[in-house]
Amino acid sequence: MLTETAYAKINLALHVRRRREDGYHELETLFAFVDDGDHLVARASPEDRLAVSGEFAAALDDPFGNIAAKALTALPRAEGLAVELEKRLPVAAGLGGGSADAGAVFRLVERTHGWPDDWRERAAKLGADVPACVLSETCIGRGTGTELDMIESDLTGTPVLLVNPRISLATGPVFKAWDDIDRGALPDGPASQIARNGRNDLEAPAISLCPQIADVLAALRNTSPWLARMSGSGATCFALYETAQQRDEAAHAIAAQEPDWWQMVGFLR
Repeated sequence: MLTETAYAKINLALHVRRRREDGYHELETLFAFVDDGDHLVARASPEDRLAVSGEFAAALDDPFGNIAAKALTALPRAEGLAVELEKRLPVAAGLGGGSADAGAVFRLVERTHGWPDDWRERAAKLGADVPACVLSETCIGRGTGTELDMIESDLTGTPVLLVNPRISLATGPVFKAWDDIDRGALPDGPASQIARNGRNDLEAPAISLCPQIADVLAALRNTSPWLARMSGSGATCFALYETAQQRDEAAHAIAAQEPDWWQMVGFLR
């Protein structure tokens, strides 16, 4: 039996540069990963199988569209894997949950059978965030997010709080609502400097579609983090703190204020 974590992905900064003719967007982003997420257990099996449980399992109602199942198919092997996925991350939440699951499947296959030389191309075909989620290390993504540059992170171990108002927000409409203004490239420097001086260009269009995001950001900023920002296309927001005690006190305060909001605490990998 093998176990793996599908680490929650956050975008410490996300700069949208232009709309592409193929319908995608040219972007620059600083990916980071929390040390918690969905949980996977895998066993050898005559054929590939995927079973989903957990708080958000009901949101994955299309077994053929499940990206974790597609990841198994993308990596042919002589033996199968039976994977049990505990869905702990909300779906359509800006955390790359499906991509993180696919990345975890890739790592499980790597441990049992190794990867083909073209694993990056296979991962990219599943989704723009999947190559980064396979690595689950702080890195810069360019193009649609699949062109990765590894960066040494000075944020490893930073306490992080994730909060989602339990509202799913599809990525497509958020990108469609972007105002087409190129506000410039990612700043230079170490990861902490890029995070501090960067931005998320999808924050405003996401708030226009889901005003509750502004409430989440206001609640997080009221707890005095050194950074609070929306992740990806929303609706999850994150806050970074100097100490775990500050993070935990913030989590308790927000839970008392908004007990129905989803939370996850952890540290950046």
